Amino acid sequence: MGYAYVRGVSACLLGVACRYDGCALPESSCLPTGDGCDYLPFCPEQLGGISTPRPPAQIVGGDGEDVLDGRARLEDETGRDVTAAFVRGAREAVDLCRRLGITEVLLKARSPSCGYGQIYRGSELVEGMGVTAALMRRHGIRVTSSMD
Repeated sequence: MGYAYVRGVSACLLGVACRYDGCALPESSCLPTGDGCDYLPFCPEQLGGISTPRPPAQIVGGDGEDVLDGRARLEDETGRDVTAAFVRGAREAVDLCRRLGITEVLLKARSPSCGYGQIYRGSELVEGMGVTAALMRRHGIRVTSSMD
């Protein structure tokens, strides 16, 4: 018996304790049910080799599009440049989706990886998207946010 389709989803939305603070913020209410969809959880930061827990990071100088184009970077709260790990994780997530034929993902809102529409810059919400969301869009993968 086959699946109707598989949607990628930020693992923290399904209760996996992979957020920067080692916690999960499950938001199962944002997951459609009864539509024949199965979910493939992934965490771009972990795919990029960053441990959990980890210092929180933010994009400096733009958003995820700017990071991918080399105009911005990611820096954790200790000042360490974590750009390469975030980009590596985004590439791994996109590769996973492409290999499995996933054309739609539901990502955690406001994250420097997964945010779509808004991301945090310090304690302020600004327009933009995270690195993974930006790369997914560039590869034609439909992105929705847990806050949509």
